[in-house]
Amino acid sequence: MQDTSFAIHPGSKKSIEGVPYHDIGNLNSFTKVDNIFSFVCEQGFVNLQFYKEEIVRVVMNPFASPTMESSFALVIEPEVVEVDVRETIETIELHTSKLSIKVFRTPFRIAIYDHNERILVQETIRGMGYNDKKEVICYKEMKKEDHFYGFGEKTSFLDKRGEKMTMWNSDVFAPHNPEIDALYQSIPFFMTLNKGFAHGIFFDNTFKSVFDMKTENDVYSFSAEGGELDYYVMLGPTPKNVLEQYTTLTGRMDIPPKWALGYHQSRYSYETEAEVRELVNHFLEKEIPVDAIYLDIHYMDGYRVFTFDRERFPNPEQLLKDLKKAGIHVIPIVDPGVKEDPEYSIYQEGIYGDKFCQYIDGQIYHGDVWPGKSAFPDFTNSDVRKWWGEKHKFYTDMGIEGIWNDMNEPAVFNETKTMDTKVMHNQDGSLKTHREMHNLYGFYMGEATYSGMKNLLNGKRPFLLTRAGYAGVQRYAAVWTGDNRSFWEHLQMAIPMCMNLGISGVALTGPDVGGFAHDTTGELLARWTQFGTFTPYFRNHSVLESIRQEPWSFGEEIEAVVKKYIQLRYKWMPHLYTLFHEASKTGVPVMRPLFMEYPNDHHTFNLSDQFLIGDNVIVAPMTKPDTFHRVVYLPEGNWINYWTGEVSEGNKHILVEAKLDILPIFIKEGSFVSNGSIKQSTKQLEEDLQIHLYPSNSGTASYVLYEDDGNTFSYEQGQYLEKHINCEFHGNRLEFTIENKGTYKPDWKQWSLIIHGSVEEKEVLLNGEEISPLLIQNEGEMVRFKLDI
Repeated sequence: MQDTSFAIHPGSKKSIEGVPYHDIGNLNSFTKVDNIFSFVCEQGFVNLQFYKEEIVRVVMNPFASPTMESSFALVIEPEVVEVDVRETIETIELHTSKLSIKVFRTPFRIAIYDHNERILVQETIRGMGYNDKKEVICYKEMKKEDHFYGFGEKTSFLDKRGEKMTMWNSDVFAPHNPEIDALYQSIPFFMTLNKGFAHGIFFDNTFKSVFDMKTENDVYSFSAEGGELDYYVMLGPTPKNVLEQYTTLTGRMDIPPKWALGYHQSRYSYETEAEVRELVNHFLEKEIPVDAIYLDIHYMDGYRVFTFDRERFPNPEQLLKDLKKAGIHVIPIVDPGVKEDPEYSIYQEGIYGDKFCQYIDGQIYHGDVWPGKSAFPDFTNSDVRKWWGEKHKFYTDMGIEGIWNDMNEPAVFNETKTMDTKVMHNQDGSLKTHREMHNLYGFYMGEATYSGMKNLLNGKRPFLLTRAGYAGVQRYAAVWTGDNRSFWEHLQMAIPMCMNLGISGVALTGPDVGGFAHDTTGELLARWTQFGTFTPYFRNHSVLESIRQEPWSFGEEIEAVVKKYIQLRYKWMPHLYTLFHEASKTGVPVMRPLFMEYPNDHHTFNLSDQFLIGDNVIVAPMTKPDTFHRVVYLPEGNWINYWTGEVSEGNKHILVEAKLDILPIFIKEGSFVSNGSIKQSTKQLEEDLQIHLYPSNSGTASYVLYEDDGNTFSYEQGQYLEKHINCEFHGNRLEFTIENKGTYKPDWKQWSLIIHGSVEEKEVLLNGEEISPLLIQNEGEMVRFKLDI
């Protein structure tokens, strides 16, 4: 009944009883033990601890001294930070070289500043406290100029000011719209931008939590249904600094295998070996690049994980061998639900090895999912994670190098859509309820899967795709945005969703291209594929009942457009791979909102329909049907139309024409990008590496091309190439310096330096010596130099 208009019947209104809020009160005493500053208040206990000079942790427990335990998200221990303590009658002040904290005694309130006394976080007339349900909460001052970003996987626009968001991993098939405040991922981190300065807050509480940037105009709050109020404040002061600090706390991704960055094709489901072979033959015959094919739940024997249905897939070993020879990886789905079957070895091992989630009385929890009645591994236990990871030998022995974790919120077919919150978890001897560990379940499963695959692949990099996760999920998995729909509105929504996931530390992310549920159209598939070309993760995926949406499903015209942009993905692979290397080092995402590079430009603060790749390429997808023009905002500087070479001045909005086969792309003047050749898959060798310069009349440009074998972890032992290229612009003279670092020898022996614009009369020097062009194209609008340095 609640899904109908009856839900808004006047007689259905429920009374809302307020739950009394208890403020922490006045400060009673203050002590310092080791590197922890402890405050005892009238109604609570607070600890402050500096993790770095620019990162401080605040922990409040209403009822006892804080435990100072951290969740699985944290990867570092606090450094020893020199702190200057100054006490007055009204305050206690803690100063590092970068942060200052004022603790007010009556009532107890905290204000955090940078070393220039610029306020970052300040409590209001209300501070920290709790209610009669033992929910913890804190209130912070919200300034008029504050803009909020991050929060993981959330719908609606880029700037989250004016929204109220819940962190509770939820299986949401429909609808995905701005009204849904809880999806599959819970990442309780956000960044605040104010007048060009940024700082971050990570609320490390795994219970269901709420961030309220909506209810009041000048106050925001974050709260949790249980546990301690435990949060980290990061200084910034730039958006990139905040991400570097956040990912210092929660970890960064390994460089993905290069094949994981190619085009992926999926459907729920390709149900037989014959269907998979036919699909692959279409890609090969039509010369449409592809690197991975997915197997959804129908490949399994009765939906039992770690099995193949030998009727549908009579010889999976040969199938996988043949596809790998063609340069195509197979990624099977693996869900957490283990079918209740006393003759099924995985269920037997789980029962006798005490590996499944249980109630407090020892009864095993069972829930209905695809196999029917199923048990669920307790991934919070390290022994269970090790066992689960080792089970993936079933897949790696066949040559599989990638896994798809789904239904791992965990999703259960019942009224709550998940596991009973009274279920207990044995976190290596520490007993915790599912109410506390729910948001971590998929994250722990991801660690089990990734670590198991890594141990089994003998030096090769595994790839993991996950639906559910928590802060730090980027250490193990790519994230897709779940069961979207084939609506233009969902294409529009995917852009800020992916940007906010990137802001939340998840660099490898993307939506189901074309939309998962409902029926796409040829035009929508073409436009969505154009967007997907530049999303970090690029997969076409659709539901069983929908019409087909493979690249050739809508006739020759649409197929040509889709093919063009899948090929463009491979052409841009050297640049994308370079940016993924940067993300692995700094945490800064590949796909970025414009405010990350232009934090003082108010036009970028809620710009939700275009994005940056790296710091110098603007992509502006077409997101409306039958539309062939759009407005694009160009920030400061000059910008070159990728397709036409036309130069546009920045700090303005321009009208751009974009026929069905055109995705608006602009490259900043005075910068580099790298391109390669079109391939059937990333397995093919790179034959035509190109580094493109879009020169300016003055100033400098620099670029570091990154390359390694794309498949193993040998880069960790120095087997990589960094090509450092610098150019000084002196009117008609361009002075290049090039230096190589690392020991890796790439596939290509020579490469091309391509200079765009009118260059016939320019003098080009390389490491102090003049060089001559190999080729001048388009009446002097482009010049190519063939180099072996």
